[in-house]
Amino acid sequence: MKRSEIKRRPLADTVLATLEQEEKEYRELDSPGLYLRVKKDGNKSWQFRYKNAAGKWAWLGLGGYPDVSGSLARKRAAALREDVSHGIDPAQRKRTEKAARVAAVLNPFRESVAYWYQRKVDDGLAESTLRLMRGYLDNDILPTLGDKPITEITPKECAELQERIEARGATNTRDKIRVALRQIFSQAIARGLCEVNPASELVTIATKTPRAKPYPHLLEPELPAFIQALRLSTSRTPARTATWLCLWTASRPGMIRFAEWSEFDLHAGLWTIPAAKMKTRRDHVVPLSRQALTALQELRLVTGRGRYLFPGIGAKQPVISENTINLTLRKIGYRNRLVGHGTRHTASTLLREHGWQKDFVESQLAHKEEGVAGIYNQAQYLPQRRAMMQWYCDYLECLGDGMTPAQRADFDKKVNVIDSNVVPLELRA
Repeated sequence: MKRSEIKRRPLADTVLATLEQEEKEYRELDSPGLYLRVKKDGNKSWQFRYKNAAGKWAWLGLGGYPDVSGSLARKRAAALREDVSHGIDPAQRKRTEKAARVAAVLNPFRESVAYWYQRKVDDGLAESTLRLMRGYLDNDILPTLGDKPITEITPKECAELQERIEARGATNTRDKIRVALRQIFSQAIARGLCEVNPASELVTIATKTPRAKPYPHLLEPELPAFIQALRLSTSRTPARTATWLCLWTASRPGMIRFAEWSEFDLHAGLWTIPAAKMKTRRDHVVPLSRQALTALQELRLVTGRGRYLFPGIGAKQPVISENTINLTLRKIGYRNRLVGHGTRHTASTLLREHGWQKDFVESQLAHKEEGVAGIYNQAQYLPQRRAMMQWYCDYLECLGDGMTPAQRADFDKKVNVIDSNVVPLELRA
């Protein structure tokens, strides 16, 4: 059939089947935006014509005829017209989808890891948590599995990765990687990239996790000598002050290392750590003792013009390294006896032994209660904690000066263990 004989549109099936080729390739309109292309050799295919974002006419192939029938081509054209009406460029989307399919074949697991990590970033996890995640992704998961097609990764390969991590004694890292792998594969299944999760049963063959050992910390009898040694420290002012703040605030060393001047109200004696930095995902307010405020005023003369209290050296290190505080402790003779995180154990133990209420201590440590209680009890006990931490810092100072039994008895009288709503008058700010 010659195209001059066409009498109606859309083109009937008999027309599509019998339309003849000509000396030159031509396109015949079927319906809005949809054309049948007839080549010189008689091969036929469907094409969609539309205006792209630049306002220029463009063509998009929809498949050959008769593999793609007239009715199917019209359905595809209708969907594309809908996309164009919403500002979507069909050709660009096709290129993007093709690139995604190629990436899924050539480097699928790395792509799935990147997708999982970006979701964690979008969820607003703390910077410290994201750094840890990035570490075990780059050090363990990607070097082993990153270049493998996701459909070819086997349970045995996942088990071997777990065994290698266990062999170096990193059971905490092992547990985090196991959870990450399970989530990455689960997301890939939901996205249609694979059908099974080869990491789903790793927990059943994991070795027993050793009982957690507390961080090296000091008990009260050991504190007088320690306080005196820290007073004589020759470390640089930032390192020395960071170490004291660990002791005076019972905060995590990571929080202290990344502390910013904008978070401090020295007039009010408060340090407000934003939720984005906290494991509990809510703001945490730390009362500052007189000792801490004095040290911060002195530190401000050294680092107050920058963003961080404890800036690092060089462009690659925004703050002091995670070893700085522990190195300061080692220099004064406390290697393997006390680490920065251990000061939290020291504070918790001493405060509880002297009768301070558990709720006050746990709130100071930014510990979240488990279960329903953790959801409803968000009290920060700030007045009580302000009194408690000033008492604690005064107590440490007196220990360093050589506390007498009478002084110890006087300190214990100041602790209110009867009514949680009452703060001793002499300890109120």
